Formats: sequence, C-alpha cells, structure tokens
Amino acid sequence: MTDSDSTAAELIDWLRLNLVPGVGPRTLQALLERFATPAGIFAARPEELRQVDGIGPKVAAAIVNSDFHLEARRERERCRDLGVELLLAGSEGYPRLLQEIFDPPGVLYFRGTREPRDDLAIAIVGARRCTHYGRQQAERFAGTLARAGMTVVSGLARGIDAAAHRGALAAGGRTIAVLATGVATIYPPEHVELADEVIASGALVSESPLDQRPMPGLFPQRNRIISGLSAGVIIVEASRKSGALHTARHAMEQGRDVFAIPGSIDSLASEGCHDLIRDGVALVRTPDDVLEALGPLISPVQRAAGEEIHSPRELTLNEQERTVLDLVQLVPRHTDEVLRDTDLEPSRVLATLTILEMKRMVRRLPGGYVVRTP
Repeated sequence: MTDSDSTAAELIDWLRLNLVPGVGPRTLQALLERFATPAGIFAARPEELRQVDGIGPKVAAAIVNSDFHLEARRERERCRDLGVELLLAGSEGYPRLLQEIFDPPGVLYFRGTREPRDDLAIAIVGARRCTHYGRQQAERFAGTLARAGMTVVSGLARGIDAAAHRGALAAGGRTIAVLATGVATIYPPEHVELADEVIASGALVSESPLDQRPMPGLFPQRNRIISGLSAGVIIVEASRKSGALHTARHAMEQGRDVFAIPGSIDSLASEGCHDLIRDGVALVRTPDDVLEALGPLISPVQRAAGEEIHSPRELTLNEQERTVLDLVQLVPRHTDEVLRDTDLEPSRVLATLTILEMKRMVRRLPGGYVVRTP
C-alpha cells in the first residue's frame, strides 16, 4: 500500500467513525487513548470497547456493527464536489492552535481558504439576543482587530457572532465561522449570504458531517473549536445562561486568554460578562486593550513576506517601530549591527529602540547589545 493509499484509508476510517452515533469528542479521545487509531477502534471486540469510560453496550454495538464504508466514500466525494477540504488531526495544514487542545476534532471540514496568518486569531462571541450596544461593540472590536491583522473567529449565530463576522468583513479582514451543523447546512438559514461572504474572505469550519442538521448538544461541543482556533476569546454580551460562557470555560481550560466587555451595571444582557470580570477575567474597553494583554504566541506567525509576529502586541506598532523591531532578534545583537542593517537615521533607530524597550518588546544588555523579548 502506498502512502497515498494509506492516507485515503485513514481518511475513510475517520469519516466512518464520525458517522457513528454516540461518539462525541470526549468519548473519541478516550477511545483513541486505548486503541490509538480509528482502524484500531473498529477492530476492537465489544467487551474491549465497553472497558473504555463512556462506552456502554449501545455505543459499543454501534461501533462494532457500523457499516458506513459506502457513506464515508460518498461523503468524501461530495466534499470534493463542494470544494470542502478534509483535514486530519496531525496532518499538514491542520490549525496549529487547535491541534494543541485536549480533544481536537479527528477530521475537520474546511470550506474556504487557509492562510498562515490565521494562526493569529481572536474569537468574538456573545448573545444571540443582543442589544444595539453589544452589536456595535462586536463590530468595532472585530473591525479594528481585523485591520490590525488578526483573523476573527466566531460561530455564525444570530446577534453578536454575526456582528463580529460582519465587522471583520467590512474592514477587509479575514474571518472564520465555526459551525455546529455541517458546512453544507447553514444555520440559521438567513445567514446563507453571510456564509458565502465568510467563505470568500476566510472559511467555514466544522467537525460534523456535511448534512448534519442543528441539534442542541452540538453547539456547546463546537464552542471548544472556536476557542481552540484562537489566541484569546472576547465575550461581548452574555446572560448568565448564555452559550458564550461555555466558550469562555473552554478557553480557560485550553490556556487561552479571556476578555469581557462591560455593559451597563443593570443590563441583564451583560450579567455573564460582569460575573467573568468579578471572577478575574480581563475587562477590555478598546481593541488595543486586547492586543496589549494577549500573551506571546507559541510559535511565530508569518503575516507577510519576511514579517514574523511573535506577539499580538506587535500589531499596535507603527511602521517605523515594526521595521526596527524586525532587526532585533531572539539572540543578542550589537546595536551597531542593527544600525548597519537599516537606512533609517541612527538617531531615529536609537529613539525607536528606547520606545520598544518601554513597551517591553526589546531589552538592552550590557556591552551595547539588544535582544527581542520572548
């Protein structure tokens, strides 16, 4: 069997497993810890499957008796026809941040375009029944952060999610919509045109089969993907029962930064945000607050040719500050080397290094050396 044949067989196994009812993200993770691969899961005996936490007789029987080969092949062919890319966990092109969470989707449906800069992403989520203030703030934050170079991630839902996507699109930025349904089944139906706009300037993403219809349990499940794709999550408006709070909890479990935009103190729509702030989540008033607070990236992101972003804070820099920062490396360089590598006047370079030092992006070392702050 060639590598290509092996990959195709693995993809079919993942699609088969994705079609088995009762196998959710946590159950799947438990099965993989025991049997390593989908092929190993399908080869297991019923009594072996039932030894896994969360697997009862009904789910074990569904796995053993599943005969989804034909459906899986049809699913793959339909994906090709619709221009939907199938990404396996651990494969090239699978989102780096998402790969790091406890329970990443084994197979990800991707409809749109992928770019390296999408690793520099921020999620903006909130209430479906939002106020005018909430919608306004979602659009403002999304637009400004998109213009700064961040990809805006949300869930294509009514209210705050839709406002976040529209804010990013209006700014000419990139946006990713994570669906609880399949990428061939847009929900809510009135967002079909918005979904098309997202595809043109980003992507629709889902772990569900193409024709999956909306089901209540799928929405909290997909929220871990919204936070998993992002360096941080902004909660714009959320009542105490809002699904956006599930996204905040997933983000905390995943080690992502969480931010909350305050509302009026007597606003029921912002009670969840105020609770988060009371419990220690960062209050943000402007998009710059978010950029300043986000921690360093796990690995640099290529935003443009020759331009690497090590921390979202760098997106607040002007062109001159950006130029000088790019001359400073993670290993010490002498100031004379920095001056030699640019056409800027030495006085401007030295003044800019001082500004970057004040912003904690570079550090001066003894002997005239400078180094980039990790």
